[in-house]
Amino acid sequence: MANSAGMCTSFKVELMLADHNFGTSSATRGSTAADTFKMALYQTTATIGPSTTAYTATGEVSSANYTAGGATVTNATAPTSSGTTAYWTPSASVSWTTVSFTTDCALLYNTSRSNKAVGVYTFGPQSPSVGNFTLTMPAQSAGSALVQVS
Repeated sequence: MANSAGMCTSFKVELMLADHNFGTSSATRGSTAADTFKMALYQTTATIGPSTTAYTATGEVSSANYTAGGATVTNATAPTSSGTTAYWTPSASVSWTTVSFTTDCALLYNTSRSNKAVGVYTFGPQSPSVGNFTLTMPAQSAGSALVQVS
């Protein structure tokens, strides 16, 4: 089975339990800080998809200059809405420098909440060879944002 894109089913349930905070600050759950999210990359032979419930190292890429668990996502943009769609996109691209691997999948997950999975994003196979790899984030708008609930 190959990697497949989609919002993780467990994340949909956790939204109803107020388990994730994509805001830039928070006054909920006794914390004044937003949750921390990371993005991990997976090999083309991995089986990451909407049924993934949490970050796993199984099938994750490995390379010099790539740390297991991926990279922290910059969160300086608060969630918003337009019409009937609520959405959020990280405020900066996620990058790795001087890496060598083959990947076609990224997992967004919440390190503040036991590494719970949010969504899986697939793209065509990419194979940087001692090069830089950047995941450019989409626009912060309905129909384009990385995380959308409609």
